[in-house]
Amino acid sequence: MKSDIELIDSNGKRLDGRGPEDLRPIKIEAGVLHRADGSCYLEWGGNKVLVAVYGPREAIPRHSQNPLRAIVNAKYNMAAFSVEDRKRPGPDRRSREISKVISEALEKVILTEQFPRAAIDVNIEVLDAEAGTRCAGLTAAGVALADAGIPMTDIPVSCAAGKIDGHVVADLGKEEDNFGDADLPVAISPRTDEVILLQMDGHLTLDEFNKAFDLAVNGCHVVSEIQKKAILDKYQSASEAE
Repeated sequence: MKSDIELIDSNGKRLDGRGPEDLRPIKIEAGVLHRADGSCYLEWGGNKVLVAVYGPREAIPRHSQNPLRAIVNAKYNMAAFSVEDRKRPGPDRRSREISKVISEALEKVILTEQFPRAAIDVNIEVLDAEAGTRCAGLTAAGVALADAGIPMTDIPVSCAAGKIDGHVVADLGKEEDNFGDADLPVAISPRTDEVILLQMDGHLTLDEFNKAFDLAVNGCHVVSEIQKKAILDKYQSASEAE
């Protein structure tokens, strides 16, 4: 579906005033839920995401246990009130697909072999949705896992890029996501740049894909620094309170 809206002008300015490489404002807070083993609240543009981590704990039912490693159960859910047209409550095909790809991405960084027969539950609740909710959810999940003290090779982080009006840009906003030409969500392990999630919706040439991929990875590194600061801030404030 095409729009009559000009998504990017001749000066490279987008609808919200950002340049092609700029990310939306991001705020991350770790340890917001006291009854979870680890938690995170994230705001990314108009997205508001809350993540709670429980475990490692014994996987139930027992037939689901893996004797060699923990299983990672990420459950992504959009609240019924998170979008303008009220969403039907409960999981749908899209949320099940995103839950699966986030679970697989997190398994690549969590040291699951340290916890045989266990389960690590990652509950991702999208309270307010704008665009890029899977990137926001995975990024918040990385902070919540670190807050829970789950051993990982790195804190996973995600960012997207895409194409609007023929221009490759980072971190699509709502109108850009709705009326743009392509969307490329990427998640990495920032220490090594190993790709742990890569999806694409729309059409990109090889050159456009490479440019979008580089923009997304650069965005991941920017967000990674915000993740680290959120975790440090939590433990610094905890130590000052003692």
